[in-house]
Amino acid sequence: MANDELILLDSWPSMFGMRLRIALAEKEIKYQYKEEDLWNKSPLLLQMNPIHKKIPVLIHNGKPICESIIGVEYIDEVWKDKAPLLPSDPYDRAQARFWADYIDKKLNYSARKIWGANGEEQEAGKKEFIECLKVLEGALGEKPYFGGDNFGFVDIALIGFYSWFHSYETYGNFSTEAECPKFVAWAKRCMQRDSVAKSLPDQHKVLEYAKTLRQKFGLE
Repeated sequence: MANDELILLDSWPSMFGMRLRIALAEKEIKYQYKEEDLWNKSPLLLQMNPIHKKIPVLIHNGKPICESIIGVEYIDEVWKDKAPLLPSDPYDRAQARFWADYIDKKLNYSARKIWGANGEEQEAGKKEFIECLKVLEGALGEKPYFGGDNFGFVDIALIGFYSWFHSYETYGNFSTEAECPKFVAWAKRCMQRDSVAKSLPDQHKVLEYAKTLRQKFGLE
């Protein structure tokens, strides 16, 4: 696989793109990173993901792999000799996929309302977001990672959101640590890993980005 050509089309604040960056870092795979302007999408992005026209897109030897969770699975299957991300047991693998799906459908939906809305909608989003985190805390239990002793698939699916927590807390006016201390302890544990620390942007930089988005959408 040494001669593989890998390109990642991504945008630095994307918690979905962060998943692929972390997975590639865990496997120690070299790739070419191309930053996308989401307000002015490149012809390459539109060509490689004509259905959704969204990042991230992993391009492996000219072939696109779209959707971040599918991309993480693909990376795990192709480069299986190092740092397995999905559990080997079929039931555990199904459970990992379930939680990744929960994160995308439930957590992401409520998180967007916190920075992307005002008033009652924002309050509802905050309440739902904290409830989701508590559910995830329950799934984590007393384990160091969602994959047990090993950092893996569900951890990768979730940790990118942590770079947005300063923004959620700023606009939602709450403390994640006060509400979900076990979750924050898990996030800090993940941040000690090089693959995570180097893939997640600074939370204050993300807040500035969230501010520009709110201004664009006429929310402030």
